[in-house]
Amino acid sequence: MNLRIGVIIGLIMAAAITRLALSGVPNVSPVTALALFSGALLADRRLALIIPLMAMLCSDLVLGLHGTMVFVYAAFVLVGLLGIALADRLCGQVIIAASLFSSLLFFVITNFGVWLVAGYYPLTFDGLLACFVAAVPFFHYALLGDLLFAGMMFGGFRLLEDRIPALRRRHEASV
Repeated sequence: MNLRIGVIIGLIMAAAITRLALSGVPNVSPVTALALFSGALLADRRLALIIPLMAMLCSDLVLGLHGTMVFVYAAFVLVGLLGIALADRLCGQVIIAASLFSSLLFFVITNFGVWLVAGYYPLTFDGLLACFVAAVPFFHYALLGDLLFAGMMFGGFRLLEDRIPALRRRHEASV
């Protein structure tokens, strides 16, 4: 494994550990930013999608499994695919916009999942609307967390690239 992949995977694992450490803070988690980061920086697309899911599964085994996991994991796959799509266009504005869009995407998919399978709301349009309205007060935590963690991951890696030439992309296929 080359140094670049090792550092990227290390940052991803640190984010998973941070998820465990922040488990008591509502909706603040590095995992959405982690999925975007790995999608954007790992050239092996399978690895880019699998690593965040494995990090999530490891932390879910500690925090607990739940009925909406398929929606949560699907949202992370979509965020990872967004990272893959934006990999060649990364700049501050793109990372901020992608982080905001990722937060919104995660909010919509996971709350749809809660409405559909959790049994808290009637399976009507009014029930769906009530589910989304009930989740809105927590959304700003997710937005702030996603922006913070994306900035830390992308910015931190960029600083490391500037200081350690071996981390810079030399051969796109080998990253």
